[in-house]
Amino acid sequence: MRIVFLGTPEFAVASLEALIEHQFNVVAVVTAPDKPSGRGLKLTPSPVKTCAEKHGIPVLQPIKLKDPDFIQELASFQADLQFVVAFRMLPEVVWNMPPLGTYNLHGSLLPKYRGAAPIHWAVMNGDLETGVTVFKLKHEIDTGDIILRKTISIGRTETTSEVHDRMMLIGAEALAESAKMIENQEINYLPQREEEVSLAPKLFKETCLIDWSQSTEIVYNKIRGLAYFPGAYFLFQGKTVKLFASKISPTNLQPGEIKETDQKLLIGCLDGSLEILEIQVEGKRKMEIGEFLRGNSGMFRT
Repeated sequence: MRIVFLGTPEFAVASLEALIEHQFNVVAVVTAPDKPSGRGLKLTPSPVKTCAEKHGIPVLQPIKLKDPDFIQELASFQADLQFVVAFRMLPEVVWNMPPLGTYNLHGSLLPKYRGAAPIHWAVMNGDLETGVTVFKLKHEIDTGDIILRKTISIGRTETTSEVHDRMMLIGAEALAESAKMIENQEINYLPQREEEVSLAPKLFKETCLIDWSQSTEIVYNKIRGLAYFPGAYFLFQGKTVKLFASKISPTNLQPGEIKETDQKLLIGCLDGSLEILEIQVEGKRKMEIGEFLRGNSGMFRT
């Protein structure tokens, strides 16, 4: 069984490695073009490209997925099957190419959290579990029939970054297991139930703005759900203040009220307050709250 793998970030590397480790025949990898990075704007390959080259797998890096030259080159690999992990939206000419179909690994228990940011929204909404889903691609995004789901818990203090790292590993297991099921023709397709659909849209700046009139639980979950990227924030004296870690405090303050002491920074919510543990004020680096208060004492005192 000849497989083409499509993916770009670190999250996808574990899945590619799992296919290789289980001795599946990955004949080519499709990933994003190299991007300039660092002070010298040196062209840097994606994590998936680096992994593929380490294993001697041919790499395709199309700018446009409908480019006829790319389509012709992709077809030349005569893949039976394609797997997509953390890649961009595919045109039908690509996902409909292999005879066994194209399957996607999604970071939620579909049909819950269809969309671009499923891990962030699960944590922001205070969910206690999430998981991964492998499903067959069709026209509408994240709507295809499911072949495998795996569940993981979400700790009450976990950030999106921590859930992401655990999900990356269970996703790799799910993808390798799915490949075996497809190869052995042991698939039982499960259609997605439309009445169970929820969405996980892309995160924009306005999504990350903290509303202190909400409950401590809601704001606390928002902060850990947006840590460490892109970061929940509020505005103070015209400056953006990002918060990356907090804990619920019994101190009663008015919504948006800030109380600074030598050791603590508290901000009021609807039903209590949050003690800030990690902060970044516009123009400064990210700091633990103790270090920040030692160097910026009195900034939030009124």
